[in-house]
Amino acid sequence: MRVLVVEDARALAAIVAEGLRDQGMAVDVAYDGLDAAAKLDLNTYDVVVLDRDLPGIHGDALCRLITEHHQRAMVLMLTAADTAADRVAGLSVGADDYLTKPFHFPELVLRIHALARRQPAARARTLRAAGIELDPTRRTATRDGELLDLSVKEFALLEALLRASPAHLSTEDLLEQVWDEHADPFTNTVTVTIGRLRRKLGQPSVISTTPGVGYRITPD
Repeated sequence: MRVLVVEDARALAAIVAEGLRDQGMAVDVAYDGLDAAAKLDLNTYDVVVLDRDLPGIHGDALCRLITEHHQRAMVLMLTAADTAADRVAGLSVGADDYLTKPFHFPELVLRIHALARRQPAARARTLRAAGIELDPTRRTATRDGELLDLSVKEFALLEALLRASPAHLSTEDLLEQVWDEHADPFTNTVTVTIGRLRRKLGQPSVISTTPGVGYRITPD
C-alpha cells in the first residue's frame, strides 16, 4: 500500500511516516499543499493522510483536487479541528474519513486499512494464490496452512505480488509500491528481499522471474 502523508508539522509528519513504514506501507511525505499536488501528479496513492490547515494550498482545496482530478485516492483528514461543524465541513469537501489530533496511532493504521479496502477497485481482505493466504489487516501470511515469519518488507513485497497475480511486477513497480520515493532505483534491495522471501516460502518455489519483465506469483 502506498500512502501520502501531507502535514506541515515536520516532527509529526516524520513520526507518522516512520510508524506507517513500520507497518509495511510505502510512505511519501509532503509538508505543504503545493508539494502534495506535485507528488499526486507523479504518483498513484491508495490513501492520502491530509492535514487541513496547510500552507501553499489549503487542505480543503487539495481534498477537492484529489477527488476531482486525480486517480481516486482515499482521503483521511488528520487535523486539530475537532468540532462537529469542522467534521461536517471536512467530509463535505470530499474527505472519506476524519480523525482529530491527538490520536491513537493504532486507530490511524486501522482507518488507513479500512479506507484502502473501500477503494473503487475493492481490495479483498484475504489474498490467496499458490497455497498462500495473506491477511493485510491482521498482518498474517501462511503457506499450506503453515504460518510464515516475514519481515515488514517481505510481507509488503508478498502482498504486492499477490495483488498483481498472475501479472508480473517489475523491479521499478516493487520499489514504488513497497518502498517509497527515496528508494534508489539502482539498488539491489528488491533482488535481496525476493531471495529472502523465496527461502521463507519454501519449496516448490512460487515466485518466478522473467528476465526483462519482472516477478510474479506462479499461477496455481
